Amino acid sequence: MSRKKQGSIELEGSLWFHKDEQKFLGGDRIELLKRIDDQGSITKAAKAVGISYKNAWDLVNMINNLAEKPLVARVTGGKGGGGTTLTEYGKQVVRQYGVLQEEHRKFLENLEGKLGDTASLYRLLRRISMKVSARNVLAGTITKITKGAVNSEVALSLSGGTPVIAVITNGSVENLALQEGGSAYAIIKASSVMVGSDLHDAKISARNVMCGTVSKIIEGPVSTEVDVEIGGGNTISAVITHGSASSLGLKVGGHACTLFKASSVILGVS
Repeated sequence: MSRKKQGSIELEGSLWFHKDEQKFLGGDRIELLKRIDDQGSITKAAKAVGISYKNAWDLVNMINNLAEKPLVARVTGGKGGGGTTLTEYGKQVVRQYGVLQEEHRKFLENLEGKLGDTASLYRLLRRISMKVSARNVLAGTITKITKGAVNSEVALSLSGGTPVIAVITNGSVENLALQEGGSAYAIIKASSVMVGSDLHDAKISARNVMCGTVSKIIEGPVSTEVDVEIGGGNTISAVITHGSASSLGLKVGGHACTLFKASSVILGVS
């Protein structure tokens, strides 16, 4: 958001929603949510905001993963064959953002009138945004930290109670100031996630096994992307080989399990 002044540096800032001190919603994502609400279709919403269908789903999954309750829901059946819509909570969040956005605009205009040289403030505001390339970013609460000689095992509880186990160095625990009861992100690359079926009673070394419903499959000549809803508004994305996806017989709406090693989990804090 900005207010231009001829011959001077433009004062610019970004308005974000935070949940439990974690940043998860900004203007671009709010605009996508608005389009989903208007169009009732993720395909049309993605086209309206100028992003790909795949990127739109990535953003929707991230938003739902970080929110206390899902903001976007899939609608199945019906005359139109289903679609995508905002939940009541999602609509509430969009309305709240609109109110804050207007107040933020007024604040910037007032601040710009009081400041002289805005160059240093402009540079500061440009540094406040951080982006992560990993596909899976899940918000959780730290339930237990078990320290060893070199590494620590950190247990998180996601919304809905799903546990995530991470193994990181003791130095990382100290640098991030992790504490039981505190908030943290679990970050997992899609390429680190394996997919299987009927793994509830299987004995495997991977500490994290999360089962649910296949919500999306994007097939490619070499790799296939699989999204699995694991409950609590959380979705895990995996990239596996096309051959593996075929042999597993994965279908949208079918059951599948995702699994990844504790050492594959990166932890982050706001």
